[in-house]
Amino acid sequence: MDEKQNVQKQFGRNADAYVTSTIHAKGKDLQQLLALAELTGNENALDAATGTGHTANAFAPYVSRMTAFDLTPEMLAAAKKFINGNGHANVSFVQGDAEHMPFADDEFDIVTCRIAPHHFPNVERFLSEVSRVLKKNGQFLLDDNTAPEDDEIDQFYNTIEKKRDGSHHRAWKKSEWIGMLERHGFEIDEARRYTKTFAFDDWCGRMQLPGAEKEALNDFILHAPENIRKKLRVKIKESQVVSFLAESWLVKAIRRF
Repeated sequence: MDEKQNVQKQFGRNADAYVTSTIHAKGKDLQQLLALAELTGNENALDAATGTGHTANAFAPYVSRMTAFDLTPEMLAAAKKFINGNGHANVSFVQGDAEHMPFADDEFDIVTCRIAPHHFPNVERFLSEVSRVLKKNGQFLLDDNTAPEDDEIDQFYNTIEKKRDGSHHRAWKKSEWIGMLERHGFEIDEARRYTKTFAFDDWCGRMQLPGAEKEALNDFILHAPENIRKKLRVKIKESQVVSFLAESWLVKAIRRF
């Protein structure tokens, strides 16, 4: 099974959990992402890797047209049910691969992508596609988990994400994102770092992690070096991981060329 098939399998069986996930549905980053956008109400917008549609749903009232786009049919079906249930009639739903988008050059005024690129096998290819479908001077609004700049902590964080979710590819460092964006013709207009707390049980539960794998992951975190546990703010109670802290960032990048 290749990485994209794994993504479809993982998220296809867990679509309903993402509709109601507090972090995805009500995370403070969603309103911050909307606040970063410069909107007139006439925009043609694309939400790449829409998942169950929370970002497309948030932007729909403020743009002329919104396309919700995702690799996994079950996630897209959940997004359609969720968004249509909220009364938004200006949203279309398209299934496909974010690294090979079925859209014309210079088609969109805005492209959003929230809590998804860490699943992409080739994020450079994704950025190339965003640059292609976005109009010159269009806005790319990115929101994703990031890895710490320290190599040891970066490796540990990506390891626990992969152990919990086989479809996880890589959470990139902020410095890596800057380089990739600039290589694909973007200039960063604004960026904001924020943190979010993962409750361990809920974090594992969204992926329906089997009990033995959950315990192994718990032990792996318990035995992490002290500097890693401090950086990730790991909270432990009676030899059980209660929660840890992750970093994400929001970026508004403008396609200049």
